[in-house]
Amino acid sequence: MLINYSLMELQSLLKKRSCSIEEGLSIFDSLEPATVDFMKGQWKGYEIKTGHFMEGLLESSGWYGKLFENSENVHPLLIYTLNKKQVYPINPKIIPLGMSFPKTKILRFLMIILKPILKTKRSKARMRMVNYRGKLTGTMVYDSKGILDHFTKIDSNTMLGLMDMKGSKNPYFFILERDSKNQGILP
Repeated sequence: MLINYSLMELQSLLKKRSCSIEEGLSIFDSLEPATVDFMKGQWKGYEIKTGHFMEGLLESSGWYGKLFENSENVHPLLIYTLNKKQVYPINPKIIPLGMSFPKTKILRFLMIILKPILKTKRSKARMRMVNYRGKLTGTMVYDSKGILDHFTKIDSNTMLGLMDMKGSKNPYFFILERDSKNQGILP
């Protein structure tokens, strides 16, 4: 059953940063799909809690968001530096998603220690328009993972993201907000 959410209801739900999988899918289905051109730029992210097994992982790791340079060059995982004044891209290929990670400050500490190994200068994803849930949707395709991130527009500076990972029954939801300050990626 598709629920039509008013802007006020959507904002209330996003402010809580939590919903059920069914609510998340209904909201996703009710929003206008993002396009590749709309997605370009640097985006700050946060997760929507739904009980997904990855819940807490990105935020505990020091995840900042994503950088969509153009259709062929996307940095899917930007991580904050220790002082949170800059961000750097990491290579998702190195991250074993099947493992259980501590969703605590220990994970952030591990990310800092492993920065020389995880950091990359090369993009690790692309953008395409993909038919998903019955509509053509702006999608980020990981180069080395069985993951597609699909996006819909909440407003001109906010997207709802849905991570569709091969082998996972339920999607992982997150929000991206356009970063007009452009903190910049470390060289």
